This record gives sequence, C-alpha cells and structure tokens, in this order.
Amino acid sequence: MKAKSNKTVKSCAWDLLINISLGGFTLACIIPVILVVIISITEAKYITIHGYSFFPKGLSLEAYRVVLTDTQSILRVYGVSIFVTVFGTLLSVIITAMLAYPLSRSSFRYRNIISFIIFFTMLFNGGMVPWYIICTQVLHLRNTLWALIVPYLVSAFNVIIMKTFFKTTIHESLIESAKLDGAGDFKILRSIVLPLSLPVLATVGLFTSISYWNDWWLPTILIDDNRWINLQYAMTRVIRNAAFLAEIGLSSGASSTHTELARMPTETVRMAMCVLAMGPIVLAYPFLQKYFVKGLTIGSIKG
Repeated sequence: MKAKSNKTVKSCAWDLLINISLGGFTLACIIPVILVVIISITEAKYITIHGYSFFPKGLSLEAYRVVLTDTQSILRVYGVSIFVTVFGTLLSVIITAMLAYPLSRSSFRYRNIISFIIFFTMLFNGGMVPWYIICTQVLHLRNTLWALIVPYLVSAFNVIIMKTFFKTTIHESLIESAKLDGAGDFKILRSIVLPLSLPVLATVGLFTSISYWNDWWLPTILIDDNRWINLQYAMTRVIRNAAFLAEIGLSSGASSTHTELARMPTETVRMAMCVLAMGPIVLAYPFLQKYFVKGLTIGSIKG
C-alpha cells in the first residue's frame, strides 16, 4: 500500500513538472506574439524613447494606416497569397500522396531505389543556378503565378512522413481485399487509403501551407510583375521603403517634408505587417490541431 502511495506521489510530481514545462514553453510562444500586437498599436515616438513595452504609454493605429494606405494593393497581395496557399497545398498533398502510396507498398518493385533518390535530395541538391535555369528556361515560370506554386509542390520530408504513415497504418490485407474485389490502385487510394489517412494529410497540409504562406524568396527571384507578388514579399518591400524614407528624412534638411519622412513609424510598421501576415495561419491552425500530433507521431515511427 505504501509503495503504491509512493508511485502515486511520483506520478503526480512528474505530471506537475511536465505541465509546468509545457506551460512555460506555451508562454514563450505566446508572449512574443502579444508583444508584437502591442507594439503595432503603440505610437512610434514612445518606442523610440522608451523601447518595447507590454504597457505602452501611447496608443495609435498610425502603423496600420501606413500599411493599408493602398487598400487595393493589399487586397491583391492577400488574394495572391491565399490562392497560392490553398491551391498549392491541395495540389502538393495530392501529388505527395500519389508518390508516397506506391513507395509504401511492398509489391512495388522499384520502391527502394526511388526512396533512396528522394532521401538523397534531402542531403544534396543541384544548387541555385541549375534550379534557376530549370525554372526560367525549361519550365518558363518567370512572372507567372505558377512560379509561386511549382517549386514547393513536392518535399522529400513530407513524402517520407506520408509513406511511413501509409506503411504502418494501412495494412496490406486491406489493399489485397480491395484488389480481389476488382478495385484499381487509383480507386484504392481515393476510396480507402486517403479517408483513413486524415491525420497525416492534415499534418503535411499544415507544413505545406505554412511554407507557401511564409514564402518571400520565390517572388524575389522569379517575379518582376507586381500583379503576382504575394503578401510576404509585399511586407519586405513596405518595410524597406519605410526604413528608406525615414533615413532620407533624417539625413536631409529640416523642411516639413523631410521632418514627416523622419517620423515614419518604421518599427510599428514592421509589427503591423507581422500581425496582418500571421492572422490567417493562426486562425486556420486550431482546425487542424486535432490531426497534427497524431499524424506527426505515427508518421515518424519508422524511416
């Protein structure tokens, strides 16, 4: 009886320690987000004088006014980012599933060779110059919406996760029974495998959507046309422009125009852009959370 009581005390102590650790980690994730929101609604002069603070002395929406001055452009870049994220994620998940499914089946003869090639790309790549030549000269993606979608369609890491999930979760006997009933591979994948794989599909979809939403590098390299720039690239451009104009105001004469330029709220503009950019992903995550942990843990049991 005493031994059982000691085990209960130890178990409670470990549970308390784990809860405290997770609580601390959660606060470490949430506190910076709260600080960013507070800074975005703080007057720029108070940040210059007092620095960052959770208790600002002056509240202002000037940063949002600067960011949202050209409403039409903001809506356009938001539309590009939303379309690229939604369509790119759906297409990427479909292609990844179609690649991972045959690799997970022991009846596929070349699964080991193809799996090795996929894994090899995680360690080595061809470099930026061949990649750029293929995107611009072979695929002709430059200044098209496809330039923001195609380069991220297939990730070796996502293929391995999904392949492992299919192999450990979808039993071979289930596939063989479906084939005996006359079902083809595409019908098995569509009607049996995918409905049973919602956790890993949600996990891979979340990874992919975050990659698409946060991407600023592809439009920097492949896009010159303002019609196809996304939100993240527009963010970097607004921040650069705000800092540049403020620097001009500080280094120029004392005219009223230069004084206004020097007062550009560069710090608060950065934070306001961050708030506008992270909003959709933060709102979408709770809907995928229940699938995320299960899909990630089951997909990582074996390599």
